[in-house]
Amino acid sequence: MSCLLSRRSLALGALSGMALGMAGAVHAQQRVIRIVVPFGTGAVQDTVARAFNGELGAALNASVIVENRAGAGGTVGAALVAKAAPDGNTLLLAAASHHIAGYLYSKLAYDPLKDFVGVANLGNAGYVVVASSALNVSNIAEFIREVKAHPGKYNYASAGNGSATHLAMASFLAQAGLEMTHIPTKSTGEAITELLAGRVQAVTSSSIGVMGLQNDARIKPLASTGKLRSPFLPNLPTVAESGLPGYEFDSWIGLLAPAGTPKAEVDRLNAAVDKVLADPAMKDRFLRLGIEPRSSDAPAFQQLLAADWRAMGAVVKASGAKID
Repeated sequence: MSCLLSRRSLALGALSGMALGMAGAVHAQQRVIRIVVPFGTGAVQDTVARAFNGELGAALNASVIVENRAGAGGTVGAALVAKAAPDGNTLLLAAASHHIAGYLYSKLAYDPLKDFVGVANLGNAGYVVVASSALNVSNIAEFIREVKAHPGKYNYASAGNGSATHLAMASFLAQAGLEMTHIPTKSTGEAITELLAGRVQAVTSSSIGVMGLQNDARIKPLASTGKLRSPFLPNLPTVAESGLPGYEFDSWIGLLAPAGTPKAEVDRLNAAVDKVLADPAMKDRFLRLGIEPRSSDAPAFQQLLAADWRAMGAVVKASGAKID
């Protein structure tokens, strides 16, 4: 009897081992999807990617990891994705800076529009023109009058040459016929620090960068830069409605895949993103990051990308910025 039990135990042990081995093999074969963030940790794109990658992985029954590939204004990470296999396993978390780079850099290893396909629009990130309280202006019209009366006297800070915060202000100044000195920093946070310290007189910041400083007596938010008022700062007028008609600057934020990715795969990824963004808890998470969720199907997102590509060309041209 003991011999029989021993044989049964051995057989059960072998079966159990085989089952565990098969489970391990299935787990090892789980699909891995990379979301490449072309900026360092802490950047808006990085924060957004890490806010939903776990939930996206669950929706796709895959492991979705975030990989930072910073450098050259986001072009290092973008080039990596452009050259990746078009199988849906390598995605780029991009924003308006993606198209801006296409006009700023004279030599790129990829085409920002033709070498990518839009997978999913995640939302919209707005910007705000903020002035130092020392200027004693309360709206855009007064800001324009003050700066125009003192050409070259005042400075503005940005997150760096060619950044969205640089281009937003530079195009505003060009359209208004104003002259200010650009002080580039390494991040929007540093630019705001320069403003708070009184070393510059204005910045164009992401909405989230301003929301916690609305009651700071050292600064004065003047206007949001988008076509519509920001849902985060609803009492703040737009630049266009408060002194500079026709001015508009905001940023989509979304996922791109290498050109040639099969439509079925793009649609599958898009549906998974829609599922994640439909969760009220996820919507709230995005709103707390200063992102207004705006999901759409892939064709609609591709149309938005084409329109933004043209718009950013006009913005860069107006600013006169260039990086060789």
